[in-house]
Amino acid sequence: MGGPVAENAVSVPFEADREVPGLIVKFGDYPLHHGGVGAIRSLGRLGVPMYAITEDAYTPAASSRYLKKAFVWPTTGAEDPGHLVEGLLRVGRRIGRPTVLVPTDEEAAVLIAEHQEELAGSFLFPRVDPGLPRRLASKQGLHELCVEHGIAAPASAFPETYEDIVAFADTARFPVVAKNREAFVRRTRPAVGGTTRIATREGLLTLARDWGSRPGVILQEYLPREEAEDWIVHACFDQDSSPLALFTGVKVRSWPPHAGMTANAYVVDNPELTDLTARFIKQIGYSGIIDLDLRFDRRDGQYKLLDFNPRMGAQFRLFENESGVDVVRAMHLNLTGRPVPEGEQRAGHRYIVENIDLPALLAYRRSGYTTPHAPAKASGTELAWLAGDDPLPFLTMLARFVRPGAKHLYQLWRTNRRGSGTSTK
Repeated sequence: MGGPVAENAVSVPFEADREVPGLIVKFGDYPLHHGGVGAIRSLGRLGVPMYAITEDAYTPAASSRYLKKAFVWPTTGAEDPGHLVEGLLRVGRRIGRPTVLVPTDEEAAVLIAEHQEELAGSFLFPRVDPGLPRRLASKQGLHELCVEHGIAAPASAFPETYEDIVAFADTARFPVVAKNREAFVRRTRPAVGGTTRIATREGLLTLARDWGSRPGVILQEYLPREEAEDWIVHACFDQDSSPLALFTGVKVRSWPPHAGMTANAYVVDNPELTDLTARFIKQIGYSGIIDLDLRFDRRDGQYKLLDFNPRMGAQFRLFENESGVDVVRAMHLNLTGRPVPEGEQRAGHRYIVENIDLPALLAYRRSGYTTPHAPAKASGTELAWLAGDDPLPFLTMLARFVRPGAKHLYQLWRTNRRGSGTSTK
């Protein structure tokens, strides 16, 4: 793995610090993660030495020609934080020089923030209030911040007991949405497999019987897809919470439908969403990379914040400005003391995740969901897996995806057809 990196592999009006490596950090078992592959390619094409923590030696990330070394370290995300910190420090000692950390899940982002002092000697990362990423990754914490700062969000309830759920069900308008309340808890005691649409009162109470005496869920109003449009924001902010790069786009399809990972999306200029995001980040004092999911509710004309991921999003390579800067490049440049070139986002560009967009397309044809802001024709297309200069991750994905992936997609399809709920990551 990790063949030599071609000099000047991409033409950009800036030069990255090739003496400072990057490390993809992930906890949990999800080997087919295109976001990690995208980050390896993004910095690797600039000549930055790239490393990654992987489940095994045969993941798509481990096969990238831009990866210098894969550190095989199977984790669940449920381990003791001290064990995870020590493991990261062990990886840092093997790399042997200060390295930029690129977390690809909430657990990694939270761990890094809460153990900044222990990790600071070996790694570079944005400094942030240690408790903020955990609060943002928590559905309850995010809802409280939205209320505090005047950001629209779906109406939500946070039941503490089964009796609370019964009381909610007696007055709720169905369908409703259930989500796991906290990061890390989804790894150890998940109440639901992911974002789950529940069609009836009886369906909710049946699920709730398995949630124990202290259900770790948030119950939200369902925003009808026929009256909504899904938007995404990816950005990177400096230590003063000022944007280094800020991008907006519209999600055309996701898998599972309407609740999961982006399968097809376009870059679309949205000044209102840009201003809303920049204001919120400044108010909460966040620094680093973010990935936001919002739903525009046509009934009241508001963008409602659904999810705040305090880390790189899997589809971040959709977004790049005219200077060739994406959010991962912006963070690496900033942490290594280099200026981040400005530029307009490449509006009209499209992103496709090959292994999930086809089933998503079939599901959306009958869903009634439309994206009026999506361009009629793409100005260019970025594929999540296939790249001419780095073909092995695509081939590795195919080899690992075909049998288990087809079975998983079929199960999700049946769940969606039944209408009882749709789960995501």
